[in-house]
Amino acid sequence: MLKILMVCHGNICRSPMAEYVMQDLVRKEGLEDWIEVASAATSREEIGNDVHYGTKTKLAEVGIPCPRRAARQMTKQDYAAYDYLIGMDHYNISNMTRICGGDEAGKIHLLLEYAGETGDIADPWYTGNFDVTYDDVLRGCKGLLKEILNKSR
Repeated sequence: MLKILMVCHGNICRSPMAEYVMQDLVRKEGLEDWIEVASAATSREEIGNDVHYGTKTKLAEVGIPCPRRAARQMTKQDYAAYDYLIGMDHYNISNMTRICGGDEAGKIHLLLEYAGETGDIADPWYTGNFDVTYDDVLRGCKGLLKEILNKSR
């Protein structure tokens, strides 16, 4: 089982959006028995809270299920448990590396790297623009899945 952890600051907007988008892509490819996707936060601010209504609304608009869940914080143990730890922005990457005590195995990456970009996925908590965030997340997730499939061949 290949395991992916999507990570953002609070685990209520971007990372659950990426989790559910990636799960949808994996399901459409018939790979749900091979690829598992989860999400977490670098902070403790939203622990226990459900997905932000803006993320829920956007995912419903594009037909992606968004079941109720509770935000959780990433732990050092996640580094051993996951094959890919994917941050939404450079600040997340810095915090993920700190939480994990480094990145010796090279598992920590920005999501947009997989779309051939170096930028951050804007936090819709601040921008209010869940459409732009979704477009960025979708590009990154499609690129990540493509890379995973190319590596497995």
